[in-house]
Amino acid sequence: MGMRQESGTPVPAGWAALGMTVVLWSSFALSTRGIGGSSLTVADAAFLRFVTPVVLLAPLLPSTIRAVRRERPEVLALLLVGGLPHFLVFAFGAHLTSAALTGMLVPGTVPLFVTLLAMARGRTSMPLRRLAALGLITAGVVVSGFLVGGGASLGGVGLLLVGGFAWAVFTTGLQRTSLTLLQMVVAICTISSLAALVLAVSGAMPSHLLAGTAEVSDVVALTVLQGIGTGLMSTLCYAFSVRALGSSRASVGGAVSPVLTAVVAVPIFGEQIGLGLAVALALVVVGVAAFGSSSPTRRHSLTIQRRVGVNVSRSKAESARLAQI
Repeated sequence: MGMRQESGTPVPAGWAALGMTVVLWSSFALSTRGIGGSSLTVADAAFLRFVTPVVLLAPLLPSTIRAVRRERPEVLALLLVGGLPHFLVFAFGAHLTSAALTGMLVPGTVPLFVTLLAMARGRTSMPLRRLAALGLITAGVVVSGFLVGGGASLGGVGLLLVGGFAWAVFTTGLQRTSLTLLQMVVAICTISSLAALVLAVSGAMPSHLLAGTAEVSDVVALTVLQGIGTGLMSTLCYAFSVRALGSSRASVGGAVSPVLTAVVAVPIFGEQIGLGLAVALALVVVGVAAFGSSSPTRRHSLTIQRRVGVNVSRSKAESARLAQI
């Protein structure tokens, strides 16, 4: 079922890249959950998350602007949903729930929402195995709804589900865009960082960065974990792992990441993995793994391989995790 490795790309390096991807995805969920306990506000975190890749990829701005001008407005709108809107919903949902739920519900429900959007566009054909996988994911979401209390609220769970839907909308944009991987990163991060700055300057959202009360250590940590780690490294590591291992094996990362997040959240935030959370986690993880392994791996893998290069084709479903998540 797995895609053969691309010639010249070593498998051990692919597994190393996938391992780093899992760690970076988990650090995104954990660091977002920890914003409330830092000297940064959500607007500060959003600005640092998006402005860092823009600074690092500044030489690509001219070519990105030209490419964006050629992009269809409706596709660009879909892509931008995966920027600041997704981040804000994700951050507020994380504040109202737990790190474990944050790491599980958003990436875990993306396959479900992507499928629902595809069905809404009239694409209803689906193998039985994928339907069963989506059933497991749905069951996990239902179980998570009973985890209210103990640091998690029903409103927070709802926000995380909206976050998953936002990422699925972003995925539909990925399927239709002509932008390269780095052009997408630059375009989304540029517009999102400007929007976050407007929210802070206008007073619509508080900012400790503008007030001068943010601690340097928090700024550095957030910049490294999310600006560099999530904004750039996780994207490139996941793309490399798909090239080396194939999309079927690389999709394992989407199932392992929630487990790592839940385990690490125990010593960091003092969270507990109760029976309800364990059941929900198991259902979603198994569902995501089964959904990924039943994907048309060759077509998806080759698409992402081309997207890593200079000339890029349309991305497919598994490109949804690029730029993460």
